[in-house]
Amino acid sequence: MSPSTEFLDRLASAAVAEGLTDVTYEFVSTPIGELLVATTEQGVCRVAFQQEDPSGVLEELAWNIGGRVVRSASETQQIRDALAAYFEGDPADLSFPVDFSLMHSSFRRTVLEQLRNVGRGHVVTYGELARRAGSPRAARAVGTACATNPVPLIVPCHRVLPSSGGVGNYGGGPERKVFLLELEGALGA
Repeated sequence: MSPSTEFLDRLASAAVAEGLTDVTYEFVSTPIGELLVATTEQGVCRVAFQQEDPSGVLEELAWNIGGRVVRSASETQQIRDALAAYFEGDPADLSFPVDFSLMHSSFRRTVLEQLRNVGRGHVVTYGELARRAGSPRAARAVGTACATNPVPLIVPCHRVLPSSGGVGNYGGGPERKVFLLELEGALGA
């Protein structure tokens, strides 16, 4: 016999209340597949697409943030509700605080902080984002920052397009990028 999900969630919430956790996480079903969403006291630290190995993601979190990684539905409820609303077409606010502990480059962090200013329904080119980040000739480095974004959707790297046209690459795959841009009204359906 195994403990109930509710019991385990109560234990996780008690551990959080006592400061005994480093990271809480939960899985979220979405139209683009299941996402793993992880948070710390500082904010959202990881959003992983379903093609990423959950064990590997959790190991990454334990190694880089702290070993006390706990699954908790209640501790991630607010972000899961916001994601559900977002995928229902509601202009949901995904501007949660972000914990950039997994982002070790100051330039990449600057890029992602600038990217948070690109609103729903808008897009920016890699070159424009490089300019906004203070390095106008660093469009390729901006692409790397987007490719290593630990919190897609929260930091909307899907809103960055190549100046040559098309949608470009996306960690979740180009079909997800097109879906998200169409959902936000940034591309014609």
